[in-house]
Amino acid sequence: MKLDYTFDKIARVLGYSDSNSNQAIYSVAYDSRKIVAGEHVLFFALIGSFRDGHEFVAEAYSKGVRHFVVSKTIEACTYPDAHFIRVEDTLNALEKLAIYHRKSFTKPVIGITGSYGKTTVKEWLSNLLMSKFNVVRSPKSYNSRLGVALSVLELYEGADLAIIEAGISKAGDMEHLQKMIQPTHGILTTIGKTDKINFSSEEEHIAERLFLFKDAATFLYPSDIELKAEKGIPVDSSVNLDLLDHFNTVDSKQRQNLSLAIEMAQKMGVSKEQLLDEISKLRPLSLRLEVFDGKNNCTIINDAYHLDLDSLHYALEYQLAHSDNKKRIVVIGLTNPDEKLETEIRSIAKEFELEKLIFHYPGDAFDFSHTNACILFKGTRDARSEFLAHEYREHRHQTYLEINQTAIRKNIEAYISNLNDETKLLCMIKASSYGSNAKKMSTFLEDMGADYLGVAYPHEGVELRENGITLPILVMNSQPADFDTCIWNRLEPAIFSLEQLDSFIGTLIAHNQQDYPIHIKLETGMNRLGFLPDQIEKLIRTVASQPEVRVQSIYSHLADSDNIDSDYTRQQIATFKQNSDRIVNALPYPVLRHILNSEGILNYPEGQFDMVRIGIGMYGITSNPHWKTQLRPAISWWSIVSQVREIQAGESVGYGRTFIAIKPTKIAVIPVGYADGYSRILSQGKGGVYIQNEFCPVVGNVCMDMIMVDVSAIDAIPGEPVEIIGPHQSIESLAKKMGTIPYEVMTRFSTRIHRVFTEK
Repeated sequence: MKLDYTFDKIARVLGYSDSNSNQAIYSVAYDSRKIVAGEHVLFFALIGSFRDGHEFVAEAYSKGVRHFVVSKTIEACTYPDAHFIRVEDTLNALEKLAIYHRKSFTKPVIGITGSYGKTTVKEWLSNLLMSKFNVVRSPKSYNSRLGVALSVLELYEGADLAIIEAGISKAGDMEHLQKMIQPTHGILTTIGKTDKINFSSEEEHIAERLFLFKDAATFLYPSDIELKAEKGIPVDSSVNLDLLDHFNTVDSKQRQNLSLAIEMAQKMGVSKEQLLDEISKLRPLSLRLEVFDGKNNCTIINDAYHLDLDSLHYALEYQLAHSDNKKRIVVIGLTNPDEKLETEIRSIAKEFELEKLIFHYPGDAFDFSHTNACILFKGTRDARSEFLAHEYREHRHQTYLEINQTAIRKNIEAYISNLNDETKLLCMIKASSYGSNAKKMSTFLEDMGADYLGVAYPHEGVELRENGITLPILVMNSQPADFDTCIWNRLEPAIFSLEQLDSFIGTLIAHNQQDYPIHIKLETGMNRLGFLPDQIEKLIRTVASQPEVRVQSIYSHLADSDNIDSDYTRQQIATFKQNSDRIVNALPYPVLRHILNSEGILNYPEGQFDMVRIGIGMYGITSNPHWKTQLRPAISWWSIVSQVREIQAGESVGYGRTFIAIKPTKIAVIPVGYADGYSRILSQGKGGVYIQNEFCPVVGNVCMDMIMVDVSAIDAIPGEPVEIIGPHQSIESLAKKMGTIPYEVMTRFSTRIHRVFTEK
């Protein structure tokens, strides 16, 4: 960011007159983790769905920040020599600053919106224009109100033009974005299926998208979209074939996206000769950023698919925020030495106080002995630095799970949209967070702003504490033998019987503990654990008279929340309210109440009380047909083809010779088996995988470490990707073939399968 304002100037822009600091402000920040040196930084204390930025003012101050925009009262005496601008809404204030900054930029601004393809078109168009112009563009997928504001603040006088994408999720969003972007030109990429929750009709959705271009001179859109817009120019992918044929794909959507980029580049004055040279270098984008465990206790961040200074800065910020206090090393992959580029990269990296910056060229040896480091791999596509990143993996198993944190974040936001603003969120991460990785997920959820975490057993909570998690943790199953462990690790046990309560109080007395948080489990119809109605009076007398314990929450479990219209569930909620009221009314302090799980949040939001528990729903799994279209699958399971062989009629495959070919058949061997969680029930054609988008059934029996599939219909080769769970085969469909439920599929994933966390 290259701002050049004084704090006084920004204060006046935001309508704040009581300022007395002429400190130069070069950038703004909202995430205290991304701040290295804060002297010239203006910190906006944003209040979001998961985090209140005011909680991080102290951390920003400790990193040198002395200038803040806040919406809550801050004790100024706590922060000597700090300066505060007080506003009603800090996000609105950031937008206001962005609008002011945009007015100072007189060069062309291209706004891009659409249901899909925004980032792809933005990245390709940027590459095409860079042959002639100095281009500013949105980092990655910065297309929300916050992202657009930050993108607009990247504009600077030396740039020739800007490309900014705009994403919307509901009516009214685009008005905020349009005021900040004020595009002179535009591109509409697609109009997808209407989100029926947030838009009343397809027409309203289209109108919302087109609002971005209301003051633009013109905009482009695919010719297969029927629009009635005077400024719009349809673009057919059948034109410019002489240019498109230099692009390495036959995918119709990719060609349509490139057609839009080519047409806009030509309108900006890029010649066909310049375009030909750049198009030949383009590749289908990998828009994911991988994070995985590496050798020697290292964390690996793989973003080695694209290199320019804007994306480098974004990647360095991401590394800083996710380094967990490990030393930070950056590896830049280049095809050839480039003194000018390397000098620019060093200048940017200097801001981040790296442990080491390494330039790597093809053929160079690489040192894999780094320990306890967060290593970012970034580079040009031709440098193939991603191979170094994957060589650093801790495990070499070629079957892996991909956990999409962007999808999880969006899913949680969707659940929260069905709740009251004040309702708290407890995230269940038992069974290693449903097989994904409890350590990674707990850190991710704590960063997002979850109020509570929930585990099944104390040892799961201990693992989180050892990983540095400070959030309160509810333990749903703890016995007297575990109570010392709970107290030593500040874990909060669920109490479901009078005997258990008495035993825990005795342990607290031995530890000289008072006011220790406990959670009371009520039996309301599940008929598992919990206090019955006739035990509540004695329970009240005990907790009210024992200073060792404090009831933090009262909760219960729903037995039938999957069913959308269940009288049994409504009766459970009513019973829970009646019995919990007795406890709440008898205690002199506030107590949280919660009964809704993931499905309950979607189907019975009237029963949300003070807190809800979300578990498998975070991963986009629901039986509610309406919400199934609103959530995003967050778990995919991949492998590779190990070998392909052809067998003749009469030959058998695998143990027990349960498959005997009746004709020549091509067989691919995949390194996944029942030891990885791929059930033996899927043997003999009941299960299968997708290769090259084609279903390939299992032949013979599933082995412990591998399966064999029929690939006669395709030209499969060793090393190519295999989808076990993904776009073509959901967790739900695989579970159905296995005769079970998604919970069991996820919790059976072997620990030897590598977990890759992505932002995608």
